[in-house]
Amino acid sequence: MRTMTAKAAESAKAQAGPGASGSPATGSAGRRGRRRSMGVQNAAGWLFSTPFLVLFLVFMAFPIVATLVMSFTDFGLRNVTHPLDANFIGFENYVKLFSDDKFLKSLFNTAYFVVIGVPLTIGLGLVVAVLLNNGIDRARTFFRVGFYAPVVTTIVAVAVVWRFVLDPSDGLVAGLFSEVGLTSPDFLGSETLAMPSMIAMAVWRNLGTVMVLFIAGLQAIPTEVREAARLDGAGVWQEFKGITVPLLRPTLLYATVITTIGYLNVFEEPFVMTQGGPSDSTLTVSLNMYREGFNFFHMGYASAMAYVLFVVIMGITVLQLRLLKDNTK
Repeated sequence: MRTMTAKAAESAKAQAGPGASGSPATGSAGRRGRRRSMGVQNAAGWLFSTPFLVLFLVFMAFPIVATLVMSFTDFGLRNVTHPLDANFIGFENYVKLFSDDKFLKSLFNTAYFVVIGVPLTIGLGLVVAVLLNNGIDRARTFFRVGFYAPVVTTIVAVAVVWRFVLDPSDGLVAGLFSEVGLTSPDFLGSETLAMPSMIAMAVWRNLGTVMVLFIAGLQAIPTEVREAARLDGAGVWQEFKGITVPLLRPTLLYATVITTIGYLNVFEEPFVMTQGGPSDSTLTVSLNMYREGFNFFHMGYASAMAYVLFVVIMGITVLQLRLLKDNTK
């Protein structure tokens, strides 16, 4: 019996071949081969990533670090050709910021823009998305393209359109006012109305992005869930409140975060439309930063302003992620 078992074992080993003998030499050779293969793959990955890494380091990482260092100096126009001659002044730029009335005004304007603009953009985007996904059957593609068109339109073209619409003498709104015997206010020349006009322009321009995100989220909701709610007697509002909104929370989180970040960085609208006026009523942090850095060449001061805005954006983003992410679980 033992002889037959030994012969069977030897026969099985011979059929399995030398690679399956399980000897230490063969196992270590296999491991070396796998490591060599993984090393080649890693080297190829780094090789193909090198162009991106070089561009990232030169045009992103280096400017970010240089701006941080610059914010602790009095870097100005005289240091453009001799950057190492800038004097290190510590936190003086940051202390100066919070005693600068213009910066505080721009910070308030930016907060006003975000607090009013983000809810309007998200709310209207959700309403339009629901209507285009469920309520409109004919020409649905036409309406989607129409709402998204401002997103891909240049700010110059948008500014020309809105200047015409809001022109107090010959604009579209002025024509509507004149039809009812009223005089149109100067929307862009009024300290009270200039910022709401900027917000209306931004909402109109960014509505399409939020709409597309919500349409994608709505189409991902299983139809069986909706049908079950309708069979249980849920109305339109109950279905929207109990099913649509909860299942859209991940999309709502993403849309809110990217919209808030974009509005905190608002620059194009006031720069093109009002140049921050009248009386700095539309001056935002980004526009103020641009002025200090490229008009007055206070590069160190502008860099400190940029990092204060960066910290604000990071703090608000983390807060939004914590508040909204808890509700998406």
